[in-house]
Amino acid sequence: MFFTQPTLSHEFWIEPQKYQVETEGPVIADLRNGQNFSGANQVFFARRSNRFDFTQGEKTKAYRGRMGDLPAFQLDRAQAGLLIITHETAPETLTYKTWEEFQTFVDHKGFANAAQHHQARGLPEQDFSETYTRHAKSLIAIGHGVGSDTLLGMETEFVAGVNPYTDALTSGMPVTLYYLGKPRPNAQIEVFERRADGLVRTFTQSTNADGYSLIPVLPNHTYLLDAVVLRAAPETEEPVWETLWASLTFATPQ
Repeated sequence: MFFTQPTLSHEFWIEPQKYQVETEGPVIADLRNGQNFSGANQVFFARRSNRFDFTQGEKTKAYRGRMGDLPAFQLDRAQAGLLIITHETAPETLTYKTWEEFQTFVDHKGFANAAQHHQARGLPEQDFSETYTRHAKSLIAIGHGVGSDTLLGMETEFVAGVNPYTDALTSGMPVTLYYLGKPRPNAQIEVFERRADGLVRTFTQSTNADGYSLIPVLPNHTYLLDAVVLRAAPETEEPVWETLWASLTFATPQ
């Protein structure tokens, strides 16, 4: 059910069972799809994944999951340092049955001119389709957790400016949002902030002209950042729009 119309308002993210793991301890993480930082675990299927990697320092390795794995990511042990998991889904297609569905989506994700562009292109106002891909990243501390986030080549991607497990976050969590390898200016970021008791607060931030944003954070919380690229699909293809969803998850220590 997560690859049909309800996906319009659903985020996709990587959720480690623990954001801080002992050295050489197992790292287990779920792929999740849902709303308000709560969702169902996704079974791993290779055909639904374009990329599934983990990075420590300057080394990136492809994760070789087994078909049907749940949780989707299961690493027996990891060395001390910052571990970065990245996952990119294969394209999926959805259909907007009504104009209201499209308008609700673009309003929620901050695309003020999307409806005008749609009409200027002479596109239908019902029963039109879109392809979408997900570009997820998660930061996990192994042992001392020392290390830094880096741009890992996804088409759209968050990069954390500090290490949330080793650096001071009193001023907030600095992030840069990238698209096609360059900082993405004036983009909406939706922030999901979850307390230890599970209560979630949601708010939005915007990137500046350099693709940078300082996210206010609190100790002992987990965070999901979400940002969407909306672009016209090639005219030779049946879908008329493409969306690329970037997400980043991390935790703030107590």
